Amino acid sequence: MHGPASSGWLLVALCAATGAYCLLRMRSHVAEQRRAAGGEALMGFGMAVMAVPAAVFTPPAWAWPALAVVFGAAGLHALWAARTGVRHLHHLVGAGAMVYMAVAMAASTGKGHGHGGAGVPLLTGSLLLYFVAYVLATGVRLVPVAAVAGGGRETGWGDRPELARACRLSMGIAMVAMLLTM
Repeated sequence: MHGPASSGWLLVALCAATGAYCLLRMRSHVAEQRRAAGGEALMGFGMAVMAVPAAVFTPPAWAWPALAVVFGAAGLHALWAARTGVRHLHHLVGAGAMVYMAVAMAASTGKGHGHGGAGVPLLTGSLLLYFVAYVLATGVRLVPVAAVAGGGRETGWGDRPELARACRLSMGIAMVAMLLTM
């Protein structure tokens, strides 16, 4: 995005790997986990595209509005899904943050100057606070607890809750990094 190319590529790799793992999670036997994994895969790959260092590749002018439309649709889907549970509100905030970053990037590239300084500081700060709190809360939930003896059937890669949390944690960290560079 805006920082040094090496950290940008690390962010691209993290987001792409997270998106790929979320695609694997879509093989779960639980329908709700499959749906959540699909949205998280979209978020991971979208973040990977947005994190490509600007010094290496400048996307075409239509890319930012296209990303805004895609994540706007994802936000509407999350809003609709929030009727069944508040856990979907995080996806709504994440999609909204992606729309915000895409619009800010489109506006900053249209003015002919670099990526730095794009966006509304108050909104960027609010999103940063939200995602920092989310990262800290998710990190605490990853702290191991004593395993229950006879925990039931063997779980596949798509049904491991600690890996899903680690996936969400890495996307939250990536979102913080992307917001910091705005």
